[in-house]
Amino acid sequence: MTMLCLGEHHAFEAADQRYLYLVPSAAVFALDAPAGALIDALGDQPVDRAELIARVSPEFPAMDLDALLTELEQIHAVRPAAEPVPEMPAIIPLTPVESFPLTTAVLNVTNQCNLSCGYCYEYSEDKIVDTTNGAQPKFMTDETARKSIDLLFRESGEVEVVHVSFFGGETLMNYPVLSRAVPYAKAQAEAHGKRVEFNLTTNATLLTTKMIEFLAQEDISVTVSVDGPRDMQNRFRVFHDGSGSYDVMLPRVRELLQRHRSRPIGARVTLTSQVNDILGIYQHLTEEIGFQEVGFAPVTTSPGRDHALDGSGFDQMVTQFKALADEFLRAALAGQHHGFSNVSETLGEIHKGVSKAYPCGAGLGLIGVATGGDVALCHRFAGSDEHNLGSVTEGLDREAQQAFLERNHIAHKTDCHTCWARPLCSGGCYHEAHTRYGTTTHPNLHYCDWIREWTDICLRIYGEIAERSPRFLNRFDS
Repeated sequence: MTMLCLGEHHAFEAADQRYLYLVPSAAVFALDAPAGALIDALGDQPVDRAELIARVSPEFPAMDLDALLTELEQIHAVRPAAEPVPEMPAIIPLTPVESFPLTTAVLNVTNQCNLSCGYCYEYSEDKIVDTTNGAQPKFMTDETARKSIDLLFRESGEVEVVHVSFFGGETLMNYPVLSRAVPYAKAQAEAHGKRVEFNLTTNATLLTTKMIEFLAQEDISVTVSVDGPRDMQNRFRVFHDGSGSYDVMLPRVRELLQRHRSRPIGARVTLTSQVNDILGIYQHLTEEIGFQEVGFAPVTTSPGRDHALDGSGFDQMVTQFKALADEFLRAALAGQHHGFSNVSETLGEIHKGVSKAYPCGAGLGLIGVATGGDVALCHRFAGSDEHNLGSVTEGLDREAQQAFLERNHIAHKTDCHTCWARPLCSGGCYHEAHTRYGTTTHPNLHYCDWIREWTDICLRIYGEIAERSPRFLNRFDS
């Protein structure tokens, strides 16, 4: 007698089609009528294989239900009840960390900023690094930038395309160094037989026509940190004297959008308890200003701050995310572009079957470089001694890197073990966890409900597109 039970999954429906999101393989499986009947007949209790087939066979007498059941077992939608519940993936390193190539170096070219944003994780009460009196210099030098790029190429292995990101503080406060780093990186790419791509994050208040021309000519992707209409932008994104930045930013952004057309110019919005009109912000940034892509992220902060989102704030955020995601779906089915990047990024991961042991590439394929050349997990930890992974002069500290990856593997996050959304979440952002709980190893439990709801929304959108306009998904193949 072979007793069977359901494998770990999340069920959803889209376009009148039943689906299973299979955990932990992260596969999306469409159920036809016979497969659905087998799943329904199995229910919550183990059933003998022969009995299960007998229950369904009157409805589908001509079907080879035994073969279909074997297929369901092969994809782990159904499993033998005698087997223990599958454990979490084995803790890495399965291979030495040297085998994981670097793909991205984020150069924090300055830790200074011309704004004084009230919620900023780098300068507010939640900051990790002392950017005023700390050991790191205020500006990265040409030599450190070149050594950062050299390290990236030296550790990139067989990767054909590498990425150099410029970050701050306010990145453009050190425009001279980044403008010289770009041709140097291009020359190194040619020497190594690779291609290099660039991106830059800025608040746009220091943009000049000369800078815009450089960004356009060098085909540099640009993300502008902006929070929406004047009243929302000026709520937190202010200069040191307290004056708002909207009227300074706006003409510069419009010039950037007019001149730089080779790549979509994206906006990145920080959501707080006071800045939360997602639909209004999106409409303003896309229709009134002209951004092609807009992404939203809840503020990273300790829970007691006035600007922190609480449970009701997250609920409101998900409700508005869903409304904007429905707009995305309508546009996709009509063959039109929609710039809600939170949806497109999640759909891309679903389409590729992403199943993460880590929430991101920080400390693995991505590093952040502080102004003085210290290497950290990512740009948010740049300059933090606690999260140091070496330096651009001495190279990567492989022991520290390996220890971090072992310590932060999802297998150690017991709260995540039974969560069906873990393939796409893996516990959430390290920096968010450090700010909320004091350690990178803690899962972001305050995020769990909205992450699951958001993942379900995106799965349904994926299913709708797969049924009604499957060619749209081809854009996620690359």
